[in-house]
Amino acid sequence: MVQSRIGEIQARFQAPLVRSASSATWATAASTAGLTGSASSTGIPGSAATASEGAVVTEATKYLGVPYLWGGTDPAKGLDCSGFTQRVFGNLGIDLPRTSSQQATSGQAVASLADAHPGDLVFFDHSSGRPGIDHVGIYIGDGKMIAAPKTGETVSVKDVGSPSVIRRVLPKEAATPPAAAGAALAGVPYADLFTRAADRHGVDASVLAAVASQESGFDSQAVSPAGAQGLMQFMPATAAGLGVNPLDPTSAIDGAARYLGSLTQQFGSTPLALAAYNAGPGTVSRYGGIPPYPETQNYVRNVLSKAEAYR
Repeated sequence: MVQSRIGEIQARFQAPLVRSASSATWATAASTAGLTGSASSTGIPGSAATASEGAVVTEATKYLGVPYLWGGTDPAKGLDCSGFTQRVFGNLGIDLPRTSSQQATSGQAVASLADAHPGDLVFFDHSSGRPGIDHVGIYIGDGKMIAAPKTGETVSVKDVGSPSVIRRVLPKEAATPPAAAGAALAGVPYADLFTRAADRHGVDASVLAAVASQESGFDSQAVSPAGAQGLMQFMPATAAGLGVNPLDPTSAIDGAARYLGSLTQQFGSTPLALAAYNAGPGTVSRYGGIPPYPETQNYVRNVLSKAEAYR
């Protein structure tokens, strides 16, 4: 839900995700979420998906909140940076070597961050005493990456900064083509409204439709127990502040597109904008990324997964 529900969300989720790789609590949560087992170099049998830029980003977000564990390849216990990237691409049917230094020779070189696409691998040399690549993340666009950073932290969205090497391991045909207006949302309720509002405010129509699906199941008259209203589930005070009639689909979709566009500009990436839509921009700013609330992390994963399906 939008900003007015911050208090409700925080009250329900006071404690952050457990960060100890040996914690039974984390293992139970990971099992419930389906983040268990060890991916082989050929991916998880029977579950490989079609690899694309959007699919890589969606798959990477599934591991937000997984604790860092040096040498970790099993998300039920923890992941290190290259274990994380190997698993994400393995789940999509793309083999990567085990270590970041080996992964840095995979695929094709990308000249600069300006040429990088979502789904590219970004590599770093963080150790002055030991030359060579020692860290890797997955670029998600807008100067952001998802990575397993270091001990005591979790898989999270980070600023890319200045990578030493950028590699593209997706096949050329996996690049996401621009869809014709409205075509990607065929069969989605209010598709024309989502497309027009997205074009007007510079957001992805698939993401906007996915937010509506997640918030209300496309029910324009939905009212939550907390009082959020309409297709995009605006609280009355927030709707009034945006000049939105939350029960009118045209008004609600346009207001949500405007709000999501401003959040994307503020935080620099779609995952962070979605986290702010759910938990409030103040919460995202306070945590410096997607906050450690299970509801918010699941919200981001679910919306991105639905958006990928709509493309």
